[in-house]
Formats: sequence, C-alpha cells, structure tokens
Amino acid sequence: MAGNTFGKLLKLTTFGESHGEAIGGIIDGCPAGLVLDLKQIAFEMMRRKPGQSKIVSQRKEADQVQFLSGIFEGKTTGTPIGFIISNTDQKSEDYSHIKESYRPSHADYVYEKKYGIHDYRGGGRSSARETASRVVGGAVAKQIIPHIKINAFVSSVGDVTVDKPYQELDFSFIESNIVRCPDPIVAQNMEALIAATKKEGDTIGGTITCVIQNVPIGLGEPVFDKLQAELGKAMLSINAVKGFELGSGFCGAMMKGSQHNDLYNSDGSTQTNRSGGIQGGISNGMDIYFRVAFKPVATLLQKQEVLTHEGIIVEQQGKGRHDPCVVPRAVPIVEAMAALVLADYYLLLKTSRL
Repeated sequence: MAGNTFGKLLKLTTFGESHGEAIGGIIDGCPAGLVLDLKQIAFEMMRRKPGQSKIVSQRKEADQVQFLSGIFEGKTTGTPIGFIISNTDQKSEDYSHIKESYRPSHADYVYEKKYGIHDYRGGGRSSARETASRVVGGAVAKQIIPHIKINAFVSSVGDVTVDKPYQELDFSFIESNIVRCPDPIVAQNMEALIAATKKEGDTIGGTITCVIQNVPIGLGEPVFDKLQAELGKAMLSINAVKGFELGSGFCGAMMKGSQHNDLYNSDGSTQTNRSGGIQGGISNGMDIYFRVAFKPVATLLQKQEVLTHEGIIVEQQGKGRHDPCVVPRAVPIVEAMAALVLADYYLLLKTSRL
C-alpha cells in the first residue's frame, strides 16, 4: 500500500490499523538537538483521544506514546524518530455484523476492490484511528517552529455557526468547552445540536477554521508545491474532509478584482488579507487562515440500506462506539497537519539561499 508518507524534508510515515495491536509512525528529517517537551505531546494526544466527553466516541484509549528511537537524553538525535501507540480497547466483535457487507460512504467497498481484502474491524487502515499518529508528528513539528502560532477551532456544526471574524475571538476559550469553539454561547448551541443528533442515532457535519500567526515570509515552493496546495493536500487527507477554503475562498469568486486585491502598506504588509496570508504560493507574513469542511460520520446507529458481498441490498443498523460529530476531536488533527506542512516548508526555506 503506497501513500503512507507525508512531507518533503520533514516526513511522517504512519502504520497500523484501528483494531490491530498498535498504530504508530516514523518521523524522519527532524533536526538534531531539539529538546522535546513530552508533556506537550501528551496534551495534544489528550485533545484527540476518544472518550474525552459525552459527545464523542466512548472508546477508551489512553493514547500514550512510546518512543522507540531518535531521542537521547531528551533531545532529538537527527535519526528517525520511531513511536507506537497501543490499541487497548478495541472491540472487533462490534463489527462482526458487517463482515459480509459494505457500509454506505465508508471505504469498505473500494478497499476490497483495490486490495482484495476487507478488514471490517473498524475500517482497518481507513479508520480515523490512524490520525493519532499524525497528532504525534504534528506535536513534534510544532516544537520545530515554536514562533509560529497555530490555532484551530470549530466554526460550525450543522447550521450553528460562529458569525464573528476570527480577529474578534479569544482563542484561549477554545479548550474551555467540549466542542472546542471560542464563542461560549455558540458552543452551547453546538453541544445541544450534537447531543440531539446523537439521541436520534444520527450524525452531523461541521467546519473547522485554522488561523496561523507569526508566519515568516517565504514559506512555499513554486510551481507545484505552493504553500496552499500542500495545506490543501494535508487537510483533504484527513478522514471525512470534503472541502478546503483559503482566505476569501469561494466568496472571492463573487468579487471584482478592485474589491478583492490586498493593497500594500509601506512596510510590505497588506491593508486587507483576502489572500489568506499566501501570494504566489508563498507566505507573505500575514495571518494564514483557512476553513475545512467535514462530512457527517458515515456510521449511523439507526437502520439504513447496505450492500452485501453477494450484491444484495439489505437493511442493517450500525453498532459500536462512534462520534456523532467528528469536528471537536478533529481540531488537533487539523493543527497537526498544518504544523507538519509549516515545519517542512520552514526547513526548506533554509535551503533557498546560500
């Protein structure tokens, strides 16, 4: 299976399945001499792990990271950093009812047609369980670029939306509620909507906004490796993501150039930032901001039609422990993938001039 490695100089390779013994990864290209804050890595893992609140999957995983290589006396050695995360609460029997069928909007059907094997235990490699390894990689990447501040938050759940521009939000409130929304009133409405949806046995989608500040000028590589292209790839590689929008996004398509252009100040900054901090594929020093759209989780705890291996349509009800809305737990994943891109491009920037 190809496609398990992300990055150019700083690379993350992940491995493992949802219900295997463990998942893990290898971080290659991390510079030597970095003093790793393991408590910060544990904090990022806590933000993503299941069972953290009443509105997420109740699978209980400690998600403790065991580092196997690349670290000596608390510092990176410049060699590959290997790590594993044990799976301790997998319940494969919860998925025995789908052993002979394909779930709607899951990867079951296409994986079997491509590889000839149907790992029905929680989706196997296609499960969002894999993203725990990305959070480890992102937590290390954040420590390579501590001067760059990355804050992601839930900006909508269903039709409940944060209407304020991000400049008016206090990011310190993001972790104050289980939805990870910086607007306390909107967060309450989001939580109520998720709870009501869960009670119906249904699921709901939402969006995450990510704001990246203190970005140096020059991150990004023309022509095919533009910064926004790599960020888009990073976000679209996350399970359940259906859309990526940078800066003015699709709203910019409805503007005239005279409305959309970011005019300069004398110091090189811009009066507006509809470009989202990136011009010509290269960061311009302004805030980078983008929005990521997540579909509703595909597993429903209510009856729906499925396709059997024999080609018969039957009615089946989902079982197991699943998120009614994925976006609260996806916030650290979005930050992690953004950090991997920025750290990678930061290292590449160091090679652009003698």
